[in-house]
Amino acid sequence: MTGGAPDRSSFARLLAIPTRWMDQDPYGHVNNVEYYSFFDTVVNEHLIREAGLDVVHSPEIGLVVETKCSFLKEISFPQTVHAGMRVPRIGNSSVTYEIALFRDAETDCAAFGHFVHVYIDRKSRQTVRVPDRIRTALKPVMVES
Repeated sequence: MTGGAPDRSSFARLLAIPTRWMDQDPYGHVNNVEYYSFFDTVVNEHLIREAGLDVVHSPEIGLVVETKCSFLKEISFPQTVHAGMRVPRIGNSSVTYEIALFRDAETDCAAFGHFVHVYIDRKSRQTVRVPDRIRTALKPVMVES
């Protein structure tokens, strides 16, 4: 870890996401809102692939209720972002994800943050227990906080 932010080796799960021309703003770097899109992409790709999440039909859905991002280095086009994901906590109805973004082959992250999903019933909108298939899919990326 460098300066409190984790390095690439701290993540068992990494997803390569190419930046796009439209991600870059007039200041010459990827706009901050895109970082949250990278966060969302790595988490949902994992849940769809490993937990069989059906974003249209699953009876439970995870809603993001909290986010944070520390921007440490600029990301620009054309770079590939490697989004690392890990889970420090699974509660009864919530999951906390930590995500780090790495530029190309760099080992120090360009951004580090988290978001929290709270699971609810799609129809009633009432809080529910994190489904077992989600818990099972997250076990390989669990870390001690």
